[in-house]
Amino acid sequence: LHGADRLGPYLEANPAIFAFWHECLPLMPALWTLALRHRAGAGLPCGRMVVLVSRHQDGRLIGRMMRGFGLDVAHGSSAKRGEQKGGAAGLRALLDVLATGSQVVITPDGPRGPRRHAAPGVAQLAALAGVPVIPCAARLTRRRVLPTWDRMILPLPWGRGALVCGTPIPVGRGAWRDALVPIAAAMTEAAEMAEALCAA
Repeated sequence: LHGADRLGPYLEANPAIFAFWHECLPLMPALWTLALRHRAGAGLPCGRMVVLVSRHQDGRLIGRMMRGFGLDVAHGSSAKRGEQKGGAAGLRALLDVLATGSQVVITPDGPRGPRRHAAPGVAQLAALAGVPVIPCAARLTRRRVLPTWDRMILPLPWGRGALVCGTPIPVGRGAWRDALVPIAAAMTEAAEMAEALCAA
């Protein structure tokens, strides 16, 4: 785990937004598993982490998978007729999560892309909640890359992996537009670093 020292303040009661590209989604529960193990070994509590997923069938599938790793789920886009629009409902739910001191996980190019193009929500949420964005990524030496819009990575057995947590990015209350490009660049940098660590 590269950047483990940056996680300390955010594993208990200091909220943050953990952001990574959608392609990494099947790999990132390992980060929470390592955090839980580390905190338990030190006799320390570990806060709640909530993943934003869509209401589509694939989002529900991902949600069940995330719950299996001890993460909670908030539903975002694709609200049913008569309900609050999914994006606004998801944003409100995540603001409530952050207000309790818990952590939030977002894939800013999900659920439908374009690949590695960050939607504004990640920066807007950080600005409204007054919390930093932590860019993350993961890679494996043995993997399968799906022919999907995001080129999603599936882990294969017996591989060596790398998890990267970048430097937290603060977002000012009225500065979310200025923060969006640096957030996207930092997530791509984390992905490239994870790839390099696997290749080393």
